[in-house]
Amino acid sequence: MNWPPAPRHRRAAIGLLTLIVAAGVALLVTAGLHGTLVYYRTPSELATRPATGQRVRLGGQVVPGSVRREGPLTRFDLTDGERRVVVVQRGGVRGTLREGEGAVVEGSLATDGVFHADRVEVKHSNEYRAPGADPTRAGAG
Repeated sequence: MNWPPAPRHRRAAIGLLTLIVAAGVALLVTAGLHGTLVYYRTPSELATRPATGQRVRLGGQVVPGSVRREGPLTRFDLTDGERRVVVVQRGGVRGTLREGEGAVVEGSLATDGVFHADRVEVKHSNEYRAPGADPTRAGAG
């Protein structure tokens, strides 16, 4: 075998090396994004495809009038406008859990249909209102 390789072989080797590097970069990017993607099921999706005992994320709106504290437990209902799921969280909820606001919970669905969350993420709007401000008078003055 002669060294250096013929130009035709050199181009093939460079092409193969470029393909291997591109595949490696694509694999690293995909692996890095995998942990950052936030997918959650809605109550309707959970009702049609129950994931009893499996760890899942569930997202929806906190149903007004459903938040209640029972000793170390916080209970509330999440809805997507069609279905409701009862959520039980042991310990305090980080942030302020407000009725009508969005929330994403992580945990598992029990056989009795209650979702046992070990993590609650509360979503709030980006609007700031001064305490006691009347939201119907926005822009009035």
